[in-house]
Amino acid sequence: MRQRILAVIRARLREFYRDKASLMWNLAMPILIIFGFAFIFSDKPDDLFKVGILTQEAAGDTQHTTFLATRYIKFIPVTKLDEAVTKVQRHQLDMLLVLGAPPRYWINQHSANGYMVERVLRAAYGSVDTPPRREIVSGTNIRYADWLMPGVLAMNMMFSCLWGVGWVVVRYRKNGVLRRLQATPLTAFEFLTAQVIARLIIIVVVTLLVYAGADYFIDFTMRGSYLALFLVFFAGAACLTSMGLVVATRLKTEELADGLLNFISWPMMILSGVWFSMEGTNPIAQGLSQIFPLTHLVNAARRIMIDGAGLAAVGFEIALLSALTLLLLVVSAYLFRWS
Repeated sequence: MRQRILAVIRARLREFYRDKASLMWNLAMPILIIFGFAFIFSDKPDDLFKVGILTQEAAGDTQHTTFLATRYIKFIPVTKLDEAVTKVQRHQLDMLLVLGAPPRYWINQHSANGYMVERVLRAAYGSVDTPPRREIVSGTNIRYADWLMPGVLAMNMMFSCLWGVGWVVVRYRKNGVLRRLQATPLTAFEFLTAQVIARLIIIVVVTLLVYAGADYFIDFTMRGSYLALFLVFFAGAACLTSMGLVVATRLKTEELADGLLNFISWPMMILSGVWFSMEGTNPIAQGLSQIFPLTHLVNAARRIMIDGAGLAAVGFEIALLSALTLLLLVVSAYLFRWS
């Protein structure tokens, strides 16, 4: 059994690195995306301010009405003070306003947006006897490129996993390769396992090269554990590869495979927080995003790279992605057809 799996893995790896155009595209595309967004957002401030609102008591005061009616500010309800203050520190929120007695607000003194929102707040309260009390948080500025990097790495893994396995297996079926393999002692589970292992090897190598190349030119933030980051990406790649296998279990044409893979990948790419934070978006969209493996992969990677999280802090995401991998692999083996 081991020799048969190793033979398929070697053949699959040779097929990948001999395709020079595919190899270069996998390496160049994510780096180009990071450079493009880093350039576009380097000097342009956000057009929309984000203010977290935490209500600590249900008072009937209307003194906050003027500020809360300000246009071009998105007011986001929050429930936990510590988490909201951290978001102000990380520049995810421009201000945190706590409606209580007395009212208080937190800003990051290194945030240009926070400065502007504070001026608007002070003007809105005017000569109120008890203006909000000012609290200061501080933190290192997180560039958009720093925030974007984990999402781009995860997105590149998603496309490579889905198309590198799902589309390829369908091509094998169409070209008769699977029919010939059916005549060998190789079982469906062995074949699918070999596909997952081969893709994981490719993903690990490509991601390491992309990571090193982007870090050399951009010098992005990495505060957490490299071991935790590796395990998160490894579990995510295994899960996404298994998902690609489920798509490819019975399809017979590459065109249909392309359509289904796009149908799966685009919602994940939009709703998983790759390009923008889901903070303050439609609650339905936020709930829907939780069913996608890419969401948990991106969130865990960002917590490691930006917030300095360790292995224990992302243990849930690793366990969840690993469980999904096993489930999807079993389902794909059950549904798989050689022809």
